[in-house]
Amino acid sequence: MKKFRSNWFRVAVEGATTDGRQIERSWIEDMAATYDRAKYGARIWMEHFRSVLADSPFKAYGDVLAVKAEEVEIDGEKRLALFAQIEPTDALIALNKAKQKIYTSIEVDPKFAGTGKAYLSGLAVTDSPASIGTEALQFSAKNPTASPFAGRKQNPDCLFSEAVEANLEFEEVEDKPGIGAALFARVQELLKGGKEKTDGEFAQVGQAVEAIAEHVKQQAEAFAVEQQTTAALRAELNQVKADFTELKTRLGTTQDHKQTQRPTATGSNGRIETDC
Repeated sequence: MKKFRSNWFRVAVEGATTDGRQIERSWIEDMAATYDRAKYGARIWMEHFRSVLADSPFKAYGDVLAVKAEEVEIDGEKRLALFAQIEPTDALIALNKAKQKIYTSIEVDPKFAGTGKAYLSGLAVTDSPASIGTEALQFSAKNPTASPFAGRKQNPDCLFSEAVEANLEFEEVEDKPGIGAALFARVQELLKGGKEKTDGEFAQVGQAVEAIAEHVKQQAEAFAVEQQTTAALRAELNQVKADFTELKTRLGTTQDHKQTQRPTATGSNGRIETDC
C-alpha cells in the first residue's frame, strides 16, 4: 500500500495566538517531548472545523506523525519553533497541488489530560496567514469569548496559533508486508475464482506453498537457535551462582592467619595456695 509523508515543516513559533494569549517556549518544548500518536493522535482539519460526516469538506485531511522543536531566527531574534511531519490524505495532496490551504495553525491544549503539560491536539490548514488575519487576532485579543474561533475549540482552554506558511513537500512511501504475509497473499490470489487452474497456475501455487514452508522452517530454526542461546546463558548464570556460593562458603570457613590467636587454656592442678 502506497502512502505519502511530508518533509519536516514549521507549524508554529513561540508568540501570539488567536485569542490574545502567547505560545510559551516551554509549551513548544512540551509538545515536542510529549507527542505520541499511540496516546493521542493529532489530526489535520480545514480551518479548525471538525465534521462528523466522512464526506464533508471539513473531514480530517491526514495525521501528524511526529513533531520536534528547533530554534529559528526571525527578524534577527532567536525563537523556538515547532516542526511537524504529516501523513496527508489524497484530498490534502490535491489541495496542496492546487495551491490551496497552504498555511497551518496548530491546536494546543496547555494542560493536556491533567498532565499539566502542553500537547499538540490538532493541526489546521488554512488560507488565512497571520498578516491578513491581524484584524481577527486583535478582535479576539480584546474579546476572547466572542472570538470567531471560540466555537471551533474542543474546550475553552485550548488555543490556536497564528497561521504560518507551510512549505509542504510529499514523498511517496510504501508499506511492505512481511515475507510471510506476502506469500500467503500470493497463494490466496492464485486460488481466487472458480475457473479451472492451468498447469502453470498450479505450479505457481506449489512454488508459493514451498516458499511459505521454507519461511516457516527458517523461522523455526531461528527460534530454536534463540532458545539454545537462552539455555546456554541460563546455564552459565547458574554456574556463576554456584561458584559464588561455593566461594562464599569457603571464605567463611577459612582461618585468617593474620589474626592474633589467644593462647590455649591449660587449667591448674586444683590446689589453692595461701601466703601466711
